[in-house]
Amino acid sequence: MIHFHPDDNLLTEYSAGALDRGLAIAVKAHLSLCPQCRTKLSQLNLIGSAMLESETTVDDDNAASFAALMKRIHTLPTASSDARSDEDAEVDSAKHVKSKRFPPVVSKLLDNTGELRWKAISPSLRQANLQSGQDKYEVCLHKIRKGGRVVEHDHHGQEVTLILEGAFSDEQGTYRAGDFLVREPGEVHRPTATQDQDCLCLTVVAAPVRVKGLLGMFVNPFIRFQPG
Repeated sequence: MIHFHPDDNLLTEYSAGALDRGLAIAVKAHLSLCPQCRTKLSQLNLIGSAMLESETTVDDDNAASFAALMKRIHTLPTASSDARSDEDAEVDSAKHVKSKRFPPVVSKLLDNTGELRWKAISPSLRQANLQSGQDKYEVCLHKIRKGGRVVEHDHHGQEVTLILEGAFSDEQGTYRAGDFLVREPGEVHRPTATQDQDCLCLTVVAAPVRVKGLLGMFVNPFIRFQPG
């Protein structure tokens, strides 16, 4: 069961098409795993459609406008929470997509071979950068070895993590496949993967992390941030 989800602001911006592409990738990947958020998104889409329609048919009185808007929403058909976009279907059928372990929006970011170029960040952590066609966020996959601990770190900017496989815990809780986490600057944590399997995550960051403690004095100047 998925316990952590994008908040209403993120889903509303996604529904309106106003979310930055880097964040939209993470939200879209979560939606492919979470029926609850697909249902909420369907409701937001219906509200948006009703608002657009109401612009020419509802008068300027706020109370009357709101009542008319709600009436339109209730008469609209309910979209299926399991509906998949044409884009998802195209990705699933593309010849170069060989792996079913990733959400379609992530599979689309793989190269033609479907292979990932992993690099070791520490004995417990590996990273594979993805080319997402934007220049604001670094979008990558992280794999924490089972039982492995990531160094304690803070964030220079927002960090969004979607658990794809396995689970990890930190000072605030335990997170499993499908969980969607947002960390802001000032939130220090140290993820530790569970003992039973590796933990695979999709990570979207707006700035490089900042390793805490004495170790950070040596490694922080060498941490690279690669948006794209």
